[in-house]
Amino acid sequence: METSLVFFSQLNMCEPKEKAFFKLIHGLGKEETSKEAKIRAKEKRNRLSLLVQKLEFHEEPPSSRSGNLAKETRVTPEEAVIWGESFDKLLSHKDGLETFTRFLKTEFSEENIEFWIACEDFKKSEDPQQIILKAKAIYEKFIQNDAPQEVNLDFHTKEVITKSITQPTLHSFDAAQSRVYQLMEQDSYTRFLKSDIYLDLIEGRPQRPTNLRRRSRSFTCAEFQDVKSDVAIWL
Repeated sequence: METSLVFFSQLNMCEPKEKAFFKLIHGLGKEETSKEAKIRAKEKRNRLSLLVQKLEFHEEPPSSRSGNLAKETRVTPEEAVIWGESFDKLLSHKDGLETFTRFLKTEFSEENIEFWIACEDFKKSEDPQQIILKAKAIYEKFIQNDAPQEVNLDFHTKEVITKSITQPTLHSFDAAQSRVYQLMEQDSYTRFLKSDIYLDLIEGRPQRPTNLRRRSRSFTCAEFQDVKSDVAIWL
């Protein structure tokens, strides 16, 4: 009889602990569920935020996007007419060079004029070390296979440049520059004279926004961090 009473007494003493344990486990389950719910809610808010940003981007007026260009120009119709006399007159005029570059960007072929500009700057180099550094930069940017802005050159011209790039001279890119110049003169320049960009200038009409592609990289003076260059020639 005494043994039975002791057993039931022990059982009653354990019961509150079991209830406490059950409540603790149950509470942890609720807490875990609550955390998961918060995480899901946060993910939904993030997705909603991204959706709103995308909608705002598509609703953004074209004139405010970085891929567009509507540049005020000081060019008079008389000056623009002179550009139509020859390709050389177009490139020798600062505004003509800028306008032609803008046109080439609409055709996704700005690497041609940028290569030509780089060669013009290169030929002004005087310091031997600068000649080596600039030649290497031009070669890696425009000439070598799969270059970021590779220009269209025949195999022989590229081969000659490749063999001499370790000991370049101021004339290392003459053949390539001449080839690219001819391509632009015979092809791009003809279309430029018929483009809205040029016709608007000679007619004195306001410049229209021009849709441009975004490029991962472009050729600028910043490419030559340790190279001295004639800043006046860069656009």
